[in-house]
Amino acid sequence: MLVNVTITDAHGHLVTGLQKENFRIFEEKAEQAVRYFSTEESPASVALVLDFSRSMTKKFPQLREAVTEFLKTANPEDEFCLVEFRDRAELSIGFTSSPEEIQNRVALAQPQGRTALLDAVYLALRQMKTARNPRKALLIVSDGGDNHSRFNAREVEGLARESDAEIYTVGIWDRADPRLGVFDLAGGANLLEEISEQGGGHHFEVDRPRDLPEIAARIGRELRQQYVLGYISTNPGHDGKYRRVQVKVVRSPGQPKLWAYWRRGYYAPLD
Repeated sequence: MLVNVTITDAHGHLVTGLQKENFRIFEEKAEQAVRYFSTEESPASVALVLDFSRSMTKKFPQLREAVTEFLKTANPEDEFCLVEFRDRAELSIGFTSSPEEIQNRVALAQPQGRTALLDAVYLALRQMKTARNPRKALLIVSDGGDNHSRFNAREVEGLARESDAEIYTVGIWDRADPRLGVFDLAGGANLLEEISEQGGGHHFEVDRPRDLPEIAARIGRELRQQYVLGYISTNPGHDGKYRRVQVKVVRSPGQPKLWAYWRRGYYAPLD
């Protein structure tokens, strides 16, 4: 079992330079021996899940810039796909090794309609089954709760649990726009946070749209500066049950508190 772990400090800055001895890993509260440890960057398959609904109109210039900044962090072996959502979710670009295709599509897009967020996440998670790289991730950007999906939160969160993709979410809340008191419509903020938690990623709340490009670049760096821990489960059962995973960071004396982000579990194989 391989577990990708991101470490940050109290200010959200990435922490590098930790060693194998700085980590302990548990499965269902039973400690596991860390048999593999790496900090080397590996190619990733990333689905961008972007809100193109009408409420994004004033934020669209920042969204376009954010996509550009995120794709700048890519390496040549990465691949990307684009799921956009308005009244319905659409896979507008399948996996491609050309980030320019994604940028061009976003540059020409026009925001309109309502917000089928959950359908878009569901579609992206299904698309990840066709990804060629072992490391997989979703980047979801939206400014509100779902108000036009066929799938419900429980269905999508369940699929996120089953997937091996890390899920990063960005919720945009422009305090200067009084209409966005509806940000928490259908549990918008909580919904995004729950999806990212199930996917072992990181949720960001942005209250100024101009900060969006910086956050997108930060997520790109996080994806490429992770620790990879590997272990062989002491539970040999093939029962198909969900197993919770916990990572603890062993700090050196005097070292400040650190925050760890990882996928919270996996489903055991089923014979």
